[in-house]
Amino acid sequence: MTLRVDVLTLFPEVLSQYASTSVLGRAQERGVFELHLHDVREQADDVHRSVDDTPFGGGAGMVLRAEPILRTVESIPDLARPLIALTPSGRPFSHEVALELSARDGFSLLCGRYEGIDQRAIDLACDSELSLGDFVLSGGELAALCVLEAVVRLRPSGLGNDESTNEESFRDGLLEYPHYTKPAELRGLFVPEVLRSGDHERIARWRRAQSLARTIQRRPDLIQRRGGLSEQDRALLEEFATLDGPPPSG
Repeated sequence: MTLRVDVLTLFPEVLSQYASTSVLGRAQERGVFELHLHDVREQADDVHRSVDDTPFGGGAGMVLRAEPILRTVESIPDLARPLIALTPSGRPFSHEVALELSARDGFSLLCGRYEGIDQRAIDLACDSELSLGDFVLSGGELAALCVLEAVVRLRPSGLGNDESTNEESFRDGLLEYPHYTKPAELRGLFVPEVLRSGDHERIARWRRAQSLARTIQRRPDLIQRRGGLSEQDRALLEEFATLDGPPPSG
């Protein structure tokens, strides 16, 4: 079944241009997903197509008005649900969230702009909120594209080859192992011998050990979330001497 994604935005051309290229463009051609863009400015109620106003209580910047958003939602009878507002205070976006969304028939994203969105639009029209991370963007369009690509590539045929996502970072709660390609030697640095050995079982063990080591060193929080290291994990780390010193406890 084709995934339907609706995006409510002030800049539909930003999304349409990126979504027509590379991974997303090819996925659309294969019918993996349909992207429906809705310009919130079309529902403005004045000749200047104003969609923002000053905040109650004072303060710098402008706030995206609720009425154009609500009218946009009401103008789309087949709007895909849930409708998710992209805000800094939303649920952190992650691989797990992308998996959840990829299992649905569709969903919609509301892109913020300016200082934020009138809370009443979120309360009346949205089902949840998502945050791309602990930083601030000028608008939600970049966040929407990140969510869209992360989700689409998890759909069947999203990448053309469904095996491409099997060993990516976060798939098993770990970071991905390092990759190498030709030539085997580059400026004094060599591709690890195990990758040139032709021993596919040993290569698989080495890659797993590298994923574990990289995650321990760079994202120990992911190891803790997995409940620490198993005996098998420790054996792999010891086999390939991936860490300096003994493996950390966990």
